[in-house]
Amino acid sequence: MNEEKDMADARIILAGYRASIDNIDAALIHMLAERFRCTKAVGVLKAEHGLPPADPAREQQQIARLRQLAHDAHLDPDFAEKFLNFVVREVIRHHEQIAASSSGGSKNSLPTA
Repeated sequence: MNEEKDMADARIILAGYRASIDNIDAALIHMLAERFRCTKAVGVLKAEHGLPPADPAREQQQIARLRQLAHDAHLDPDFAEKFLNFVVREVIRHHEQIAASSSGGSKNSLPTA
């Protein structure tokens, strides 16, 4: 009988953990959506002014910052960097699409190379 109670208790605890994970996943999706709304605005601004879609110096600063944040949060910095790189690649792809669909930028366009 004790084993059955232990198993029932474990299932209740597991359900609580899973509910928390589901809530965290939902929050992550909403945060990513908000992040992409902001980066879309950046992409539009860059396209309007003929700025390149990628900013390697900014990306390196962000990688260093995120690695430190991950370290401080006891999260694997390598994982955090891989995650950021994945997100940045998607942002750059969006910026390239925005630039391609723009009317060629403004008269203040800068070279993209």
